[in-house]
Amino acid sequence: MNALYHGSSQIIRIPTYGKGNPNNDYGLGFYCTREPELAKEWACAEDEDGFANQYMLATEDLTCLHLNGKGYHILNWLAILLENRRFDLSSPVSVRGRQYILDTFLPDYKEYDLIEGYRADDSYFSFSRAFLANGITLEQLRRAMRLGKLGEQVVLRTKAAFDAISFIEAIPVDASVYHIRRLSRDRNAREDFKKMLTETPTGEEIYISTIINEKWTNDDPRL
Repeated sequence: MNALYHGSSQIIRIPTYGKGNPNNDYGLGFYCTREPELAKEWACAEDEDGFANQYMLATEDLTCLHLNGKGYHILNWLAILLENRRFDLSSPVSVRGRQYILDTFLPDYKEYDLIEGYRADDSYFSFSRAFLANGITLEQLRRAMRLGKLGEQVVLRTKAAFDAISFIEAIPVDASVYHIRRLSRDRNAREDFKKMLTETPTGEEIYISTIINEKWTNDDPRL
């Protein structure tokens, strides 16, 4: 059994399978975190009080794709993001980069009951766009995803996953505390990102154009 938390403006006793926003990071699903403090921040996306809904998830019979685990890399995560989120791609390199990443690095993720990986909120979404626009290197993207310490999200995707979750309690969240923390976390991530861009690059400078021109594959050792 695993404890999960879902931040919301409402108490959600029974998550509903098949409802939600299909354009979230990993598609249609119920998005949670293992960290209660993060759920409290997510509950206060606006300056209004909310709830950190706590659940227990029986994972014994479920399949889980760990995007930050062994065998996967940052471009697998980005490929799933590109398939589900809406990107405003205005430059030719961004368009080429999106298609190359989808064609080459998209894992077979749709049959998994659960997906666990980074959460692409506003700041992290902008880091991904910068990489696609050839504005930052692959190593800078890796580093950027660790800025702000947003942690990982766990997404329930299948009916089996929804059947395995049970409600424990709804913890009230004070927006006067947690909305400010949410904004601060995002601001710190953006400030650290700007600082990182002024630093002297370490290692090989690999851009999306490099990956396309050299025809990297999913098993490239540099990933």
